[in-house]
Amino acid sequence: MGQIVFITGTDTGVGKTVVACRLARHWRDTGVKVAALKPFCSGGREDAVALHEALGGGLSLDEINPWHFRAPLAPLLSARLEGRRVLLSQATAHVQRVRRNFDIVLVEGAGGLLSPLGEDFNARDLIAAWRAKPVVVCPNRLGAVNQSLLVLAALPPRVRASAQVVLVSQPRPDLSSRTNGELLAEFLGKERIHFLARLKQDDRTRRTTNLSSLARALRART
Repeated sequence: MGQIVFITGTDTGVGKTVVACRLARHWRDTGVKVAALKPFCSGGREDAVALHEALGGGLSLDEINPWHFRAPLAPLLSARLEGRRVLLSQATAHVQRVRRNFDIVLVEGAGGLLSPLGEDFNARDLIAAWRAKPVVVCPNRLGAVNQSLLVLAALPPRVRASAQVVLVSQPRPDLSSRTNGELLAEFLGKERIHFLARLKQDDRTRRTTNLSSLARALRART
């Protein structure tokens, strides 16, 4: 069964899909059999489409994104507006089916770590149930240290030690942008901090070695 990597973030719109696409591209280019899933989308399927493109058609759009809802709300609320319910057992069954055929399964959450995804579960519950390796994506700006450490503190202890942090650069770097990584490294170790240059929306599936250190860290045994 393939290893599961779960990409979460300190908020919505922080760059989770960019990171997922870049990792998928990197592993494809290095011969790793990788799947990338965005199980829950609400308000549009653009993120799932980007993952589909990054995989080069290895999975269908509906395999990547089995649950999609119209309203741009937390998936739990958006599903309820349509009279639908998603259970933890359903999400787990889908991911287990996919992981049989891949070395790595990237799973991108929706919103932040505690955003409700379905009935009585969020990304933290999925990470715990699947013993996934977490990647926390955070904008590299003032407040990033606090936001990253809050998410890490909320993770289950048995997976927290393997969590990686990706700081995404912002349009206007400031003093904190140049020092956040160094300060976070005092708490986590520099090998768990990674940086991603800010990208345009249409650049997110472009090949790069930018996240090669993150890819190596996630493949390492812990």
